[in-house]
Amino acid sequence: MPTDTRPDGRAVSARRSGYLVAALLSGALLYAAHAWPGWAAVPFLTERTDEVLGLVTATLVAGIAANVAYLVRDPRWLRSLGDIVTTSIGLAALVRIWAVFPFDFGDPDVGWALVARVVLGFAVVGSAIGIAVSLVCLVRAAGHRE
Repeated sequence: MPTDTRPDGRAVSARRSGYLVAALLSGALLYAAHAWPGWAAVPFLTERTDEVLGLVTATLVAGIAANVAYLVRDPRWLRSLGDIVTTSIGLAALVRIWAVFPFDFGDPDVGWALVARVVLGFAVVGSAIGIAVSLVCLVRAAGHRE
């Protein structure tokens, strides 16, 4: 098997390109939230967004850090550990967003608040499952050498 491919068939260059794109997109979101145009430009976000912005920022920064680390080296154990860390921070952000609910969708008869709550609920459940899967992958990767 060529040295530039893993057993899962993904070429090193393709994975690294993905890491770079993910880091750049997270950086762009970070810039958009804090500099231009800023979170206040989003019409359905309320002043309470400040109460969740710290955890949302931490999620983006952790994602950038993890993807930059993967650009250098990306063994399975490191990716699993990075997934656990970034998803855990994201889960904390989701729980905080649920509690604060910094959204105002206008007409309450339309039901967008309910839709947002359902999406947040699925995201919380999905994040918890993702953390569990990454823990299993980390344990499995610890038993194998790459």
